[in-house]
Amino acid sequence: MTTNGLASTVTAMRAFVPSKDFAESQRFYTALGFQVRPVGEGIAHAQLGEGAGAFSFLLQDFYVKEFAENLMMQVLVGDLDRWWEHIESLALGERFGVTAPQPPKTEPWGMRVAYVWDPAGVLWHITAES
Repeated sequence: MTTNGLASTVTAMRAFVPSKDFAESQRFYTALGFQVRPVGEGIAHAQLGEGAGAFSFLLQDFYVKEFAENLMMQVLVGDLDRWWEHIESLALGERFGVTAPQPPKTEPWGMRVAYVWDPAGVLWHITAES
């Protein structure tokens, strides 16, 4: 099946990320460095960076434990050690009662990954190619 160039018309692709406590999740992502702003009832836009180089997702005031704890997000970064220093400095486990972030390690599939869990149990892979 051909898309007749439809991909070139896409300007963003965003996941809807659940939150168990919407306000707490907004604080969590703000601490990580995202700009979080409400865009509607129970929806916030979380953005990292500015302009065409920005990355974002939609945080929703919606929670199903099985879904949240099985959702994984990946952020591919150019300097994982710098990101880890930032993450470690935030004391996320103590501040937000989340599972303590795990430091970078090289996984069998060849990428270095640091793991961060958000307040709903969503697992973030902060990743760099080895």
